Amino acid sequence: MTTEVSSASAGVTPRPASAAARGGTNLTSDFDTFIKLLTAQAKYQDPTEPMDNTEYASQLAEFSMVEQQVLTNDNLGFALDQLGLGNMAALTGWVGMEVRSATAAHFDGTNAVNIAPNPAASADEVTMIVRNSDGDEVNRIDLPVSADPYDWDGTNFSGDTVPVGSYSFVVESKVDGEVVLAEMAEVYSSVRETRMQGNDVVLINDTGAAILATSVTALRDPGSGQEEA
Repeated sequence: MTTEVSSASAGVTPRPASAAARGGTNLTSDFDTFIKLLTAQAKYQDPTEPMDNTEYASQLAEFSMVEQQVLTNDNLGFALDQLGLGNMAALTGWVGMEVRSATAAHFDGTNAVNIAPNPAASADEVTMIVRNSDGDEVNRIDLPVSADPYDWDGTNFSGDTVPVGSYSFVVESKVDGEVVLAEMAEVYSSVRETRMQGNDVVLINDTGAAILATSVTALRDPGSGQEEA
């Protein structure tokens, strides 16, 4: 069964006291330093031209604005971290499933690789280039100007079966012999692991490639063979 992919969501948990304490300690330290500087400024000001009270008030107001901005940025950063962790937890259910994305696919030596090409609609000629993990071209296959799935049987230019390994598929769209679009085709691959990279959730597939969860266009049960655009 293939399932349409939508963004995972998760609630943001309350900020740990330790993180809040660190932020509060930093701000307290900054405020103490600010007061010392303001006191020194008042102590050593020119008595013939003393600073106006409104200037003191203005500086205090500016520090308060900076303080609030620091707290806001700190809280936003924490919220993003928690949202990412929540999304990763939600996507752990994808481990063992097959996802479709523009990445390399694993050929096991027997089963065909299901490929989802997306050529330019204006093309009059479409060619799929198959490359191995070293980037060497192993086959070129003419395709119709269509987004219909194509099953690559794992053969090379000579019709021999290629070794087990990772293969990528680039679809070239041509108009009057000129390439107008060349992009990697989408394939299904098995999810082995979910990870956090910064604030992004990535999926590690059976080739070891990292796929952004947001780039996945379809999800299905292993071996179902059912397609969804």
